[in-house]
Amino acid sequence: MAYTVNCSILLTELPLLERPAAAKAAGFDHVEFWWPFADSVPADTEITAFERAITDAGVQLTGLNFNAGNMPGGDRGLVSWPARSAEFRDNLDVVAGIGGRLGCTGFNALYGNRTPDSTPEEQDALGVANLVLAAAAVARIGGTVLLEPVSGAEHYPVKTARDAVEIIGKVHAEGALNVKLLADFYHLSVNGDDVAAVIAAHAPEFGHIQIADAPGRGAPGTGNLPLGEWITASRNLGYDGPIGLEYKADANTAFGWLIR
Repeated sequence: MAYTVNCSILLTELPLLERPAAAKAAGFDHVEFWWPFADSVPADTEITAFERAITDAGVQLTGLNFNAGNMPGGDRGLVSWPARSAEFRDNLDVVAGIGGRLGCTGFNALYGNRTPDSTPEEQDALGVANLVLAAAAVARIGGTVLLEPVSGAEHYPVKTARDAVEIIGKVHAEGALNVKLLADFYHLSVNGDDVAAVIAAHAPEFGHIQIADAPGRGAPGTGNLPLGEWITASRNLGYDGPIGLEYKADANTAFGWLIR
């Protein structure tokens, strides 16, 4: 089983650039990150330091978010946000550059909250256009753009697999086929999706899987979700990518559930 540690939500007791080495020390060879910078176009020195933290640790970066705004402040992406669309577009080449240098091919584009100064229709048209641009930016490095249903964000419109699949279908209709569903079993479950049915319908098309248990968004085994069954079903139906560990846990106990 190939697990990839999300170093933006795990190992947070350590400075961000020390977390890849900590993941390696814990026995993992793969890591993923949310956007690790404050701006869409960070200084070259910041990018170099981030890349060096990955390579020096001897781990593979499997996933990276596009800039999603101020996540602690409630932002959930820039893709469909008219006032910040230019920031998203400025971010595309930066993300593709990091991915190309580090061999990362999975890129999560959080869709963005609904805003009061635009209609949903205007935002969705922009969202599709920006996803097409993102797909083109990472296609040259063999990359895939991921679209994720998210829980806990009232104004985020992509809450179920169906919501995401409908948007992905519109993007595919524009010829951008390297856009796929990110199936976070925690978010889907909390939002009321029938996760087993989502797997049965879409597992071969998953671009990535992430897991956390519910309630609580803790480590597997702290809640009541049948994560092992869902992973096995996804594998049996054709998903062959890594499983992202994206849950909240103390560093000392974060991986105690895992039998290697």
